[in-house]
Amino acid sequence: MKHIPIVTTETIAGQTITEQLGIVRGNTIRARHVGRDILAAFRNLVGGEISDYTKLMAESREQALDRMQTEALELGADAVVSVRFTTSMLAHGAAELLVYGTAVKLTADNSSN
Repeated sequence: MKHIPIVTTETIAGQTITEQLGIVRGNTIRARHVGRDILAAFRNLVGGEISDYTKLMAESREQALDRMQTEALELGADAVVSVRFTTSMLAHGAAELLVYGTAVKLTADNSSN
């Protein structure tokens, strides 16, 4: 898959936004695993990072970003700006991770010539 810039800023240095194509989004819904919950309960007793949950969230973020990028590419975007993440609890043990931003077309900024 082609990769395009995905940024949290409203602009991209050295580029001019020539067209806004609209909002693009990607999401994933993940449920906890009983085995991980047992380990998490133990971690609550002794302290420390719950690495299985950290890995689960990292995978969720990447999947949501990939889905957003795919939607942007389908619109013909050169980049996605103003990207934000949000999460919400859907049911006990299940959460949604959503990423969204604005798909844009770009041209190189020639103002330095």
